[in-house]
Order: sequence, then C-alpha cells, then structure tokens
Amino acid sequence: MDRVRDLASKKAAVIFTKSSCCMCHSIKALFYELGASPAVHELDHDGRGREMEWALRSMGCNPAVPAVFIGGQFVGSARDVLSLQINGSLKQMLINAKAIWF
Repeated sequence: MDRVRDLASKKAAVIFTKSSCCMCHSIKALFYELGASPAVHELDHDGRGREMEWALRSMGCNPAVPAVFIGGQFVGSARDVLSLQINGSLKQMLINAKAIWF
C-alpha cells in the first residue's frame, strides 16, 4: 500500500490501469481531453502490479482499475470519475490540484 500512496502523491493526477481495460482507456482519454497529463501506472506491465492491485482493493477500489488519484487523494474508480465529470466538478478538482491550468 505504501508504494501506491507514494506513486499517487508524485503527480497532480495519477491513474492506475491495466492495458486491456476499456474503462481505463476511457478515463485516460477523458483526462487528456480536459488537458491533464496524468501519470499512468499500468499494473499488468509492473512487476509489483498484483501487489498494487490488492492494495487498491483494500483502499475500497472495486474493481481495482481504473483507480484515480487527484492531488494525492483517492477519487475512485471510473464510475466515480464519470459522476464528477457529469456534475461538473472534475475539471475544478484538476485545476485545484494544478493538473490543468486556465
């Protein structure tokens, strides 16, 4: 869990994904469309990916990916991020975390 928290705190926006996950791809595309350049950690390409996946699950992320952190804080999974986008607060969260500038 320490590795997940450490990686999540290194950039304003961080997404833990798997390369074969379509929802992961959609969330990454959403962030890029908003002008953010998130740090993306693909668990299936990381030697400690399985360990990080279990840590994400223990943090309450189910399914484990995509798992999104903004400003070092766990935001949630795809459903949570899409809800924030629909209600208009995702962009402001990214601005507040300095993941995007306006």
